[in-house]
Amino acid sequence: MRALFEEVDLKVLHRLMDTNFWGTVYCSKYALPHLLKSKGSLVGISSIAGYKGLPGRTGYTASKAAMQGLLDVIRMENLKKGLHVLVACPGFTASNIRNVALSKDGTSQGETPLDEGKLMTAEQVATKIADAIEKRKRTLILTTQGRLTVLINKFIPSLMDKVVYNHMAKEPDSPFK
Repeated sequence: MRALFEEVDLKVLHRLMDTNFWGTVYCSKYALPHLLKSKGSLVGISSIAGYKGLPGRTGYTASKAAMQGLLDVIRMENLKKGLHVLVACPGFTASNIRNVALSKDGTSQGETPLDEGKLMTAEQVATKIADAIEKRKRTLILTTQGRLTVLINKFIPSLMDKVVYNHMAKEPDSPFK
């Protein structure tokens, strides 16, 4: 989703929550009995937006933060049952997701503001996630920029507000110019 909160149709936020948050809820709920029996892994594909809000991505940020909170609770509730829970934050990945991202009225954005050729491929991301599952990692943040964002935000959140805002303002067609 790419729109300012003050301009977004609330139906767009519902669609994002239905997909990202409620999709995770339903998949987790119905997979949980099998995962507990097999001492398997529950993996959520999240985003740095779940740690640090992205201006112009209100619904996306809210859905990823909610998803991460859900997975954290599932992890804690099952600490003594052998369940592995991984929250993976791959960073920008080459895909068509930005081309079909929603605008403020729910229509397709149509163009990506990023150079897809410079991004990690889905195959690279999948390999790193599979490795993290094998090692039963708790979290996986695949980019240096993402790791720095999370770390600095813990200690100097007001600085990260400015850094993230300025970064998002540099996107083509940014609403912050």
